[in-house]
Amino acid sequence: MDLGIHYAQFTHPDWEHRLSERLTETARVADQGGVSLFTVMDHWFQMVSFDGPFQPMLEGYTTLGHLAAITERVRLSLLVTGVTYRHPGLLAKTVTTLDVLSGGRAMLGLGAAWYDREHAGLGVPFPSTAERFERLEEAILIARQMWSDDDGAFDGEHYHLAETICLPKPIRGSVPVLIGGGGERKTLRLVAQYADACNLFAGDIDQVRHKLEVLHGHCDALGRDYDAIEKTILTGTDPSQDLDGFLREMEAYAALGIGLVGFMPPTPDPVAFTTMLVSDVLPRLADI
Repeated sequence: MDLGIHYAQFTHPDWEHRLSERLTETARVADQGGVSLFTVMDHWFQMVSFDGPFQPMLEGYTTLGHLAAITERVRLSLLVTGVTYRHPGLLAKTVTTLDVLSGGRAMLGLGAAWYDREHAGLGVPFPSTAERFERLEEAILIARQMWSDDDGAFDGEHYHLAETICLPKPIRGSVPVLIGGGGERKTLRLVAQYADACNLFAGDIDQVRHKLEVLHGHCDALGRDYDAIEKTILTGTDPSQDLDGFLREMEAYAALGIGLVGFMPPTPDPVAFTTMLVSDVLPRLADI
């Protein structure tokens, strides 16, 4: 099983002066220590569950561009890009730029967006849930077309592009798409239809098992190879509290097909937490 780092909080002691230093050093430790995926959130305001909008939050793709310059191996993504925040043609160009400048390490994490307060606060339209999922599907189609040899028009329900030119192309020809969320009727169907990877919360193994069974059903209905989709989970656990117990839990997740577990470094010291993960957890996790 692989290890991921999801850097979700910037509110560390003296963050006003050391925010960049801590982020950069955490990413370097992760990259040099063998972490497979480094992600940050795509929010303009910090989430209420992390003390809300008056806590620091960096713009996601600018952050990933910085991380691309100071790392060499780790994959980079937002977890996940809110489809409402950027026009999909510009988003595809942004992610392509990240991929080219990182040497082919970008992933396009996508979701339907949900944080209505930051939309209202910054004047970003917040359509209905149904429309946001329609826009999510069109965004994936636009990105795929921009990464193909077809540079013609795209005429969707919500987006209309006269030309889908994207040069240079991504290093690998396209950028892998990760869809976050566990909605059974829409989200997991889109995973089955379009995604290279999915991400689920690891709160309850029985729930994750059920979500994967639903995903498998969508794959069967669409004729998609279920095993071709990378399955990842995100946890808020501190494995140092009971490493053996944590590893037994990860063995159970691996038996379900989960190939990567992501951790959110807590405050006040994300560097120390990440150092602990790569020195104590990753070598044993890699044997699962």
